[in-house]
Amino acid sequence: MRKQILLGLLLLLSALLLTACHGARDVQSFSVPERMDESRTYEIVFWAKNDTNKRQTDIYEKAIADFEALYPEIHVTLRLYTDYGKIYNDVLTNIATNTTPNVCISYPDHIATYLTGSDVVVPLDELFQDAKYGLGGSEVRFAGPTFAEIIPEFLSECVIGDTHYALPYMRSTEAMYINKTYVEALGYELPDVLTWDFVWEVADKAAEKAEDGTFLLNGQNVMIPFLYKSTENMMIQMLRQKDAPYSSSDGQILLFNDETRAILETISQHVANGAFSTFKISSYPANFLNAGQCVFAVDSTAGATWMGSDAPLTDISRDKFTAFETAVRMIPQFDPAHPQMISQGPSVCVFNHGDPQEVLASWLFTQYLLSNDVQIAYAQTEGYVPVTSKAQQDSAYLDYISREGEDNDEHYAVKIQASRLMTEHVSDTFVTPAFNGSASLRDAAGQLIESTVKSIRRKQNVDDAYFDKLYEDTIALYHLNQGDGAKGMDGKADLGPLPAMSRYLLIGLCVIWVLIGLYSLRTLLRERRKER
Repeated sequence: MRKQILLGLLLLLSALLLTACHGARDVQSFSVPERMDESRTYEIVFWAKNDTNKRQTDIYEKAIADFEALYPEIHVTLRLYTDYGKIYNDVLTNIATNTTPNVCISYPDHIATYLTGSDVVVPLDELFQDAKYGLGGSEVRFAGPTFAEIIPEFLSECVIGDTHYALPYMRSTEAMYINKTYVEALGYELPDVLTWDFVWEVADKAAEKAEDGTFLLNGQNVMIPFLYKSTENMMIQMLRQKDAPYSSSDGQILLFNDETRAILETISQHVANGAFSTFKISSYPANFLNAGQCVFAVDSTAGATWMGSDAPLTDISRDKFTAFETAVRMIPQFDPAHPQMISQGPSVCVFNHGDPQEVLASWLFTQYLLSNDVQIAYAQTEGYVPVTSKAQQDSAYLDYISREGEDNDEHYAVKIQASRLMTEHVSDTFVTPAFNGSASLRDAAGQLIESTVKSIRRKQNVDDAYFDKLYEDTIALYHLNQGDGAKGMDGKADLGPLPAMSRYLLIGLCVIWVLIGLYSLRTLLRERRKER
């Protein structure tokens, strides 16, 4: 009997070991309570991100007040952050002590990391479909969207593995904000769809200087013809447009390839010409664009209120602004007939503290953030677009969009043009797979460009040996040679060191083998003594 028990333990540990070593994690489905307990009080903590836009803070506060009027038993406490990275770090810190918020605005890449070795994030598929409390459910006390009314392209970003772990909250993409006056002064006509070749050619031309060292185009001492805010997005989108690998749906890292190297070589050439720089090196694109020191500025459509000579928001004094005609276009394309641009923006996840009723209360508030009042009001603050067809087709939103240019505040033309860019090209957008490590991979994609630009500006030699070392250093810096699916420069999977749980199981497995060995030896000695 004892031998059978030991063998059973061995089999159990072996099964667990195989699961841990291969990174598989069973999705713990959340069982929706039959009814919400309205006799108790719920304290829900909501973490959200806001920069300096007071209107967004007001919208969050109004949403909470309106929701609490509908659900007096649910109290929501708002905590605002100025950076998604700070939310991410705080959540990771608080997971260990089970002090995460109940509802959190975050990015799917971050949520994938929250899930590592933990079931703290609630899988939402069962909640989506629940007849009473799901999307459009009979017991929901407000007119929220149905599942079919959430834009599929936006919802797809919230899938990790085969499970929805978030709802999209707002969506944006990147836009090219252009000093059209400068483009025409250089002798070019601005096309409807920009190509990379066109942008590089114009940028190189704009970098030309007079004999006194000032720039011919603006007569100033400063000119950065092409300035990119997110080099992470730049690399990811360029690879997508070239149908080149970045990562696979199962989490394999494919970034470090020949196409990536070719992109970096092209960028380095134009940096050497003085035609290109990045936000991390030079500062916000809007500051240079608005001061007449930039021709092409790429930033999120969510930052449109900062762009252009009439921008309502600014980091520089008004006396530094120059007058010019602002144009809004898609980011440059390699194939204008088949444009590709990234879909991005915050999503909302729900955390599980072990109380199904509390999770249900949190889920109801999460749904409320997708109601028309919240979606339309928030979209009007920046170049975001609502994530539901219900809100996009609402008369209030259609009226807002139709009043482009009516003023330089709520109806600022550049902001509404940026919003239209997203809504008119939803089918041209894409998302990258979210998995444990995808946030680091994204950072690495941008770092390749940042490092290359810095090296050129420092007059370093950028050749094949340089890129070999850059790949090596970046892989090491972001630990991309560790964990399931990670690939090194040779393209072969490198699983790196085993996770802690796997090490514990291996130790346990060794102990069980030793016990079995001792038991077998003891049995053998007994049989020999009997024979004597």
